[in-house]
Amino acid sequence: MPSKVKPDKAEQKQKTTKKSPTAKLKEQIELLQADIDSQSDKYLRLKAEFDNYRRRKEKETIHLFKYDGESVIKQFLSVLDDLERLAKAAEENGKANHEKIKEGIALILNKITKRFKEYEVVSFTEPGDVVDPELHDALMMRTEEGKNENEILEVFEKGYRYKDRVIRHAKVVVNQTPS
Repeated sequence: MPSKVKPDKAEQKQKTTKKSPTAKLKEQIELLQADIDSQSDKYLRLKAEFDNYRRRKEKETIHLFKYDGESVIKQFLSVLDDLERLAKAAEENGKANHEKIKEGIALILNKITKRFKEYEVVSFTEPGDVVDPELHDALMMRTEEGKNENEILEVFEKGYRYKDRVIRHAKVVVNQTPS
Protein backbone atom coordinates (compact mmCIF):
# COMPACT_ATOMS: atom_id res chain seq x y z
CA MET A 1 0.00 0.00 0.00
CA PRO A 2 1.17 3.31 -0.79
CA SER A 3 2.19 5.22 2.16
CA LYS A 4 0.70 8.53 2.81
CA VAL A 5 3.24 11.18 2.81
CA LYS A 6 2.45 14.16 4.84
CA PRO A 7 2.99 17.40 3.01
CA ASP A 8 5.66 19.42 4.63
CA LYS A 9 4.88 22.71 6.28
CA ALA A 10 6.28 24.86 3.43
CA GLU A 11 3.88 23.32 0.95
CA GLN A 12 0.96 23.86 3.32
CA LYS A 13 1.90 27.50 3.78
CA GLN A 14 2.12 27.97 0.00
CA LYS A 15 -1.33 26.50 -0.48
CA THR A 16 -2.89 28.75 2.16
CA THR A 17 -1.27 31.90 0.73
CA LYS A 18 -2.57 31.13 -2.72
CA LYS A 19 -5.78 33.05 -3.16
CA SER A 20 -8.84 31.72 -4.69
CA PRO A 21 -9.81 33.17 -8.10
CA THR A 22 -12.80 34.89 -6.52
CA ALA A 23 -10.62 36.62 -3.95
CA LYS A 24 -8.26 37.80 -6.68
CA LEU A 25 -11.15 39.23 -8.66
CA LYS A 26 -12.53 40.99 -5.59
CA GLU A 27 -9.10 42.51 -4.93
CA GLN A 28 -8.83 43.71 -8.56
CA ILE A 29 -12.32 45.15 -8.39
CA GLU A 30 -11.40 47.04 -5.21
CA LEU A 31 -8.23 48.40 -6.83
CA LEU A 32 -10.12 49.47 -9.95
CA GLN A 33 -12.87 51.06 -7.85
CA ALA A 34 -10.24 53.02 -5.88
CA ASP A 35 -8.69 54.15 -9.18
CA ILE A 36 -12.11 55.21 -10.53
CA ASP A 37 -12.82 57.15 -7.31
CA SER A 38 -9.43 58.87 -7.57
CA GLN A 39 -9.96 59.78 -11.25
CA SER A 40 -13.49 60.99 -10.51
CA ASP A 41 -12.19 63.20 -7.70
CA LYS A 42 -9.47 64.63 -9.99
CA TYR A 43 -12.09 65.29 -12.69
CA LEU A 44 -14.42 67.09 -10.28
CA ARG A 45 -11.58 69.24 -8.95
CA LEU A 46 -10.43 70.11 -12.47
CA LYS A 47 -13.99 70.96 -13.51
CA ALA A 48 -14.45 73.20 -10.47
CA GLU A 49 -11.11 74.89 -11.19
CA PHE A 50 -12.12 75.51 -14.80
CA ASP A 51 -15.52 76.91 -13.77
CA ASN A 52 -13.79 79.31 -11.40
CA TYR A 53 -11.37 80.34 -14.18
CA ARG A 54 -14.26 80.90 -16.61
CA ARG A 55 -16.17 83.05 -14.09
CA ARG A 56 -13.05 85.08 -13.31
CA LYS A 57 -12.35 85.69 -17.01
CA GLU A 58 -15.99 86.63 -17.60
CA LYS A 59 -15.77 89.25 -14.83
CA GLU A 60 -12.51 90.61 -16.25
CA THR A 61 -14.01 90.85 -19.74
CA ILE A 62 -17.10 92.65 -18.47
CA HIS A 63 -14.89 95.05 -16.51
CA LEU A 64 -12.70 95.61 -19.57
CA PHE A 65 -15.66 96.50 -21.78
CA LYS A 66 -17.37 98.57 -19.12
CA TYR A 67 -14.33 100.80 -18.59
CA ASP A 68 -12.91 100.43 -22.11
CA GLY A 69 -12.45 104.12 -22.87
CA GLU A 70 -10.99 105.14 -19.51
CA SER A 71 -7.42 105.57 -20.75
CA VAL A 72 -8.57 107.60 -23.76
CA ILE A 73 -10.69 109.86 -21.58
CA LYS A 74 -7.79 110.41 -19.18
CA GLN A 75 -5.56 111.52 -22.05
CA PHE A 76 -8.16 113.99 -23.36
CA LEU A 77 -8.70 115.54 -19.93
CA SER A 78 -5.54 117.61 -20.41
CA VAL A 79 -6.97 118.91 -23.71
CA LEU A 80 -10.18 119.85 -21.90
CA ASP A 81 -8.14 121.66 -19.23
CA ASP A 82 -6.34 123.62 -21.97
CA LEU A 83 -9.68 124.62 -23.54
CA GLU A 84 -10.99 125.82 -20.18
CA ARG A 85 -7.83 127.90 -19.60
CA LEU A 86 -8.18 129.36 -23.10
CA ALA A 87 -11.82 130.32 -22.49
CA LYS A 88 -10.88 131.96 -19.19
CA ALA A 89 -8.04 133.91 -20.82
CA ALA A 90 -10.37 135.09 -23.60
CA GLU A 91 -12.86 136.44 -21.05
CA GLU A 92 -10.24 138.25 -18.97
CA ASN A 93 -8.25 139.98 -21.68
CA GLY A 94 -10.78 140.36 -24.45
CA LYS A 95 -9.50 141.61 -27.80
CA ALA A 96 -6.06 142.54 -26.50
CA ASN A 97 -5.20 138.86 -26.23
CA HIS A 98 -6.29 137.89 -29.77
CA GLU A 99 -2.91 136.48 -30.94
CA LYS A 100 -2.36 134.44 -27.76
CA ILE A 101 -5.82 132.91 -28.12
CA LYS A 102 -5.00 131.88 -31.68
CA GLU A 103 -1.76 130.29 -30.45
CA GLY A 104 -3.66 128.48 -27.70
CA ILE A 105 -6.14 127.08 -30.20
CA ALA A 106 -3.28 125.91 -32.45
CA LEU A 107 -1.61 124.18 -29.48
CA ILE A 108 -4.84 122.40 -28.53
CA LEU A 109 -5.48 121.27 -32.11
CA ASN A 110 -1.91 119.98 -32.26
CA LYS A 111 -2.43 118.05 -29.02
CA ILE A 112 -5.65 116.47 -30.31
CA THR A 113 -4.04 115.55 -33.63
CA LYS A 114 -1.13 113.93 -31.77
CA ARG A 115 -3.52 111.86 -29.63
CA PHE A 116 -5.47 110.80 -32.71
CA LYS A 117 -2.24 109.64 -34.35
CA GLU A 118 -1.44 107.53 -31.27
CA TYR A 119 -4.84 105.82 -31.56
CA GLU A 120 -4.61 105.43 -35.35
CA VAL A 121 -7.45 107.87 -36.02
CA VAL A 122 -6.99 109.51 -39.43
CA SER A 123 -9.02 112.29 -41.05
CA PHE A 124 -9.88 112.20 -44.73
CA THR A 125 -11.47 114.31 -47.47
CA GLU A 126 -10.21 117.55 -48.96
CA PRO A 127 -11.75 119.78 -51.61
CA GLY A 128 -10.87 118.31 -55.01
CA ASP A 129 -11.30 114.67 -53.97
CA VAL A 130 -13.85 112.56 -55.83
CA VAL A 131 -16.96 111.71 -53.81
CA ASP A 132 -17.17 108.11 -52.55
CA PRO A 133 -20.51 107.00 -51.04
CA GLU A 134 -18.64 104.73 -48.62
CA LEU A 135 -16.79 107.72 -47.16
CA HIS A 136 -18.85 110.83 -47.88
CA ASP A 137 -22.32 112.20 -47.22
CA ALA A 138 -23.22 114.72 -49.94
CA LEU A 139 -25.21 117.45 -48.21
CA MET A 140 -25.57 119.68 -51.27
CA MET A 141 -24.98 119.68 -55.01
CA ARG A 142 -23.60 122.76 -56.75
CA THR A 143 -22.38 123.51 -60.23
CA GLU A 144 -18.99 125.17 -60.76
CA GLU A 145 -17.28 125.65 -64.11
CA GLY A 146 -13.90 124.01 -64.53
CA LYS A 147 -14.60 121.31 -61.94
CA ASN A 148 -15.13 117.61 -62.65
CA GLU A 149 -18.36 115.70 -62.11
CA ASN A 150 -18.64 114.42 -58.48
CA GLU A 151 -15.67 116.50 -57.35
CA ILE A 152 -15.84 117.70 -53.75
CA LEU A 153 -16.13 121.50 -53.71
CA GLU A 154 -16.41 122.12 -49.98
CA VAL A 155 -16.00 120.09 -46.79
CA PHE A 156 -18.44 120.88 -43.95
CA GLU A 157 -17.06 118.18 -41.64
CA LYS A 158 -14.01 115.99 -42.22
CA GLY A 159 -14.44 112.26 -42.16
CA TYR A 160 -12.52 110.09 -39.68
CA ARG A 161 -11.28 106.54 -39.88
CA TYR A 162 -10.27 104.47 -36.85
CA LYS A 163 -7.78 101.85 -38.02
CA ASP A 164 -9.69 100.34 -40.96
CA ARG A 165 -13.22 101.43 -39.98
CA VAL A 166 -14.95 104.69 -40.92
CA ILE A 167 -16.19 106.22 -37.67
CA ARG A 168 -17.59 109.39 -39.24
CA HIS A 169 -18.45 110.07 -42.85
CA ALA A 170 -17.32 113.39 -44.31
CA LYS A 171 -20.10 115.90 -44.99
CA VAL A 172 -19.43 117.59 -48.31
CA VAL A 173 -20.72 119.74 -51.16
CA VAL A 174 -20.35 117.98 -54.52
CA ASN A 175 -20.03 119.40 -58.03
CA GLN A 176 -22.78 118.39 -60.41
CA THR A 177 -22.40 119.28 -64.06
CA PRO A 178 -25.60 120.35 -65.80
CA SER A 179 -27.08 117.64 -67.99
